[in-house]
Amino acid sequence: MTEQSAPPRQALGRLRFMSVAAAVLILAVVAAVYGIDHLRSNPAAAACAPAVATAGRIAPLAHGQVAALTVARTAFRVPDLAFKDAAGRDRTLADWRGRTVLLNLWATWCVPCRKEMPALDALESKLGGANFEVVAVNIDTRDPQKPLAFLKEVGVTHLAYYSDPSAKVFEDLKTAGKAFGMPTTLIVDRAGCEIGEMAGPAEWASAAGVKLVRAARADD
Repeated sequence: MTEQSAPPRQALGRLRFMSVAAAVLILAVVAAVYGIDHLRSNPAAAACAPAVATAGRIAPLAHGQVAALTVARTAFRVPDLAFKDAAGRDRTLADWRGRTVLLNLWATWCVPCRKEMPALDALESKLGGANFEVVAVNIDTRDPQKPLAFLKEVGVTHLAYYSDPSAKVFEDLKTAGKAFGMPTTLIVDRAGCEIGEMAGPAEWASAAGVKLVRAARADD
């Protein structure tokens, strides 16, 4: 019997190269399939990518009197919260698609909320318009006249009145991990995606607050 001669080094090199190339191709295919499946299973990832980009852009502006703002690091579409306007008509957050929203939940029994309302009113006066609105939703569950009387008492005139006497808006945000106390504030982009969130009050009409919100606003 004769011994088979060993393959030349050049042939072995080609075999190794082909094996590595095949492995890389398989990994690329798996990664592509996973990426497509991930986008299909999480459509918010694509829709909310601009909001995450905006959050990263405004992160350096979260200082001073708005330092407590936590900017979005991952895509999150805010639930389509339901509440009522001053005329008692049903509204949902989807009504504001195409506009940037500073969504604020407040109540008259919440002392920090009461202190914050004039600043929110002033912010709406400065920046409110076709591309931005402060949507402050009252969640008092008893006397419906009490929040209206409070707003009149403190001279709030620029904010539209929205309310949810069931306080379900708070529970919905709490379930989503976006509400831990009162007041709760979210900056929401034109697609309904989170740009940032804040637990507690802030001087939104301060120079720092106006600069941050202006940078997050849909027309900027």
